[in-house]
Amino acid sequence: MTVSLAGKGILVTRPREQAAPLLERLQAAGARPLLFPSIEIAPPEDTARLQDVIERLAQFDWAIFISPSAVDMAWPAIESRLGQWPSQVKIAAVGPGTARALQRHGIGQVRLPEQGSDSEALLALGEFQQPAGRRVVIFRGQGGREWLAETLRERGAWVEYAECYRRRLPAADPAPILAAWQRGGIDAVSVTSAEGVRNLFALLGEAGREWLCATPMFVPHARIAEAARALGVRQVQVTATGDEGLLKSMNEWFAHEQPRP
Repeated sequence: MTVSLAGKGILVTRPREQAAPLLERLQAAGARPLLFPSIEIAPPEDTARLQDVIERLAQFDWAIFISPSAVDMAWPAIESRLGQWPSQVKIAAVGPGTARALQRHGIGQVRLPEQGSDSEALLALGEFQQPAGRRVVIFRGQGGREWLAETLRERGAWVEYAECYRRRLPAADPAPILAAWQRGGIDAVSVTSAEGVRNLFALLGEAGREWLCATPMFVPHARIAEAARALGVRQVQVTATGDEGLLKSMNEWFAHEQPRP
């Protein structure tokens, strides 16, 4: 790791439960991370529906996990109802972060996209090019993107959701973050979802809008970048996936000492 992050204040907006590994890596690089979650992960409103799907889990051919939150929120219910994962049900993950979450729960055989880290990349895999007759369950949050399920159904698969969490706006005091910005203590922002971008603007309010728009924002997908630019963020960097991709992009940014607009 280079020294370009040394002393830099990095605003981390991941859900609190998922932030520790990134915070540790930033600290190891000499940065000063500030945690300010812009999304809170909560149990689903309809837990009975999730329990019903889990009871029938062995009937499916494939289970797709959309995010680390989907893994972490579903697994206690899976272990409680079934004891262990049904060995005949194959598992796919949208990205490497989700695969690592599955590994923490003892699942080593996970199908991942060969390139990219989104639904489009997953659907490019041979297993999902012609899934006619296959039964697929998608573990996700409430109100997630519909495109993955719709495409699988168009290709002949039978698809069901296991909605195992919901995202909500945290109840957070922005005053410490605004004070840090005022004294020049925030040099970059990391956001991992379009909803997180919108929530961040809502949490910081008008008082923080100009600082947020003028600070480099690092995001892992072009859709998130579009949401940030639509809200006025002037410098948005799309990184490679995972913490490694984020840190590499931040190091390159600060190594070149690009000025803020």
